[in-house]
Amino acid sequence: MTIGERRRGGVLMMLVALGCIQSTCAPSTLPVRVHRLAEMNTDQIRALDRDRTVILVPGGIMEEHGPYLPSYSDGYQNERYTADVAAAIARRPGWAVVVFPAIPLGSSGGNEIGGRFPFPGTYAVRPETLRAIFMDLGAEFGEQGFRWIFLIHMHGAPDHNQALDDAGEYFRDVYGGRMINLAGLDTGSDPGVEAMKANASKEAVDEEGVGGHAGLLETSRVMAVRPDLVPSSVASAPSVSARDLPELFRLAARPDWPGYVGAPRHATPDLGRRIFEADTGGLVAIALRLLDGEADERKTARLAALAENPDVAKVLERSKQRNAGIAKRQQEWIAVHGKP
Repeated sequence: MTIGERRRGGVLMMLVALGCIQSTCAPSTLPVRVHRLAEMNTDQIRALDRDRTVILVPGGIMEEHGPYLPSYSDGYQNERYTADVAAAIARRPGWAVVVFPAIPLGSSGGNEIGGRFPFPGTYAVRPETLRAIFMDLGAEFGEQGFRWIFLIHMHGAPDHNQALDDAGEYFRDVYGGRMINLAGLDTGSDPGVEAMKANASKEAVDEEGVGGHAGLLETSRVMAVRPDLVPSSVASAPSVSARDLPELFRLAARPDWPGYVGAPRHATPDLGRRIFEADTGGLVAIALRLLDGEADERKTARLAALAENPDVAKVLERSKQRNAGIAKRQQEWIAVHGKP
C-alpha cells in the first residue's frame, strides 16, 4: 500500500551498487567489512563483534505496480538502498555490516488504495503476520547478542510501518538492542521527492501530483536499477494525476484504474539515479546519527502516524476488515485440522 508514501523504493542490486556485476564479481571484491549472512558459516558469524556489527535486513513487498513495473519493484529499490547504507557504515573504522537475504513480504499493497481485492501482482501478508516474522527474527539475533539491526523497507503503508515499528520496540525492550525501521522514521524532509522536483520538468511534476505509487518517482528508480524490467511502452503511459488524497482514493477505486498513480511516462534512469542519491543521503545520515547516539528512534516521528489522517483511516478500515476475515478463516481451519 502506498497511501501518502513519501519514499520508495538481492544480491544483484547490492553488487551493482558496489560497482560489481553478479556474474563477474567475486565475493572477495566486496568491502571487507560487508558480509552476506547467507554465505557465512558458524565460525564467521561467531567472530563478529556484537556491539559494532550492524545487521541490515532489506525488504520488499510483492505488490502490483501496474503494467509498467514488476511486482518486486520495492525489493529492487530496497536492495539498492541497503547496499548504499552498508557501504557507508562499513567505511567507519571498527564497524562491520551483515546483509540478511531480502525478505519479499509486506502488508497492504497499492491496490488497497481503492479497496481493490484481490489484484494481480499483490501477494501481501497481514500486519500481524509481518510483525510476528520480525519479532521472531529479532529474537534470533537478540539471543545471539547482536545489538544493531536496521530494516530497509521503503513502503509507505501505515499498518506495514506500524508492524515493523512494533517489532523494533519489542527487540529494544526485551533484548536491549535496537532494531529500527529506518525508512519508517519521519525526519521532516523527503530528499527523494525534492530531487525529483529539482530535476524533472514542471510538466512532469504537475502530472505526478501526489504520486506515490509506480509513477514518475518510482518508475525512474526502477529504471536506474533494473531497466530491463521496464517496457518501452511506458513512454506512452497515460498519467493518473491526483491533487490530494481524496482524489487519489477516488481514482484508484475506478474499475479502469491501471494500478499506478502519477506520471510514469516522464521517468528516466538519470532521474532515478539522482533520486537514489538524495534518498540514500537521508538514510545514511539518520543511520549514522543513530549509531553515534545522536538520535533516538523513540523520539523521532514515524510515518505510521499517517494512519491518523481521517481519509487514510477509512482506507485502512477496509483493509482491517478484510484481514479480520482472513484471520477468522485460518483460525477456523486450524481448530478443525491443525495439529499441536
